[in-house]
Amino acid sequence: MDKELEEQLLEAGNRLADPPTSVEELLLLLDQVESCLARVEQSPADSMQNALSPSLKALIADQLLRHSDNDVKIAVASCISEITRITAPEAPYDDDQMKEVFQLIVSSFENLHDKLSRSYTKRTSILETVAKVRSCVVMLDLECDALISDMFQHFLKAIR
Repeated sequence: MDKELEEQLLEAGNRLADPPTSVEELLLLLDQVESCLARVEQSPADSMQNALSPSLKALIADQLLRHSDNDVKIAVASCISEITRITAPEAPYDDDQMKEVFQLIVSSFENLHDKLSRSYTKRTSILETVAKVRSCVVMLDLECDALISDMFQHFLKAIR
């Protein structure tokens, strides 16, 4: 079971390194990566960590992290939030990269109120993971005060 998952993760992560130009194909690939990541336990074995490596690198590459399509950004944020769950309590990236990751994650909450959006379920799952792994604590450690304020503005807007 684990070997098969490792192979799927490796293959999908390597495909992410040179992502498809079509938004639809990229979204399908990101969904595939996310479904693999969701099956990885916390503190995985070394072989699983090696299988995770290509996805970890590809997801923070500018072409994905700063993609122009909103649904792609949310799909990337969803994959990264799974990675933070897997590596918790350790951060998967260095401080500057984590700040960028948190910007992406917080921006994914912007239209949390839009239940008809194709990314609604991803947004709610990101929110659950952020709560589960206590990402806010890491955000405070990194002095991302403005981001925390933005996050609460998004929540208040969604509640309204």
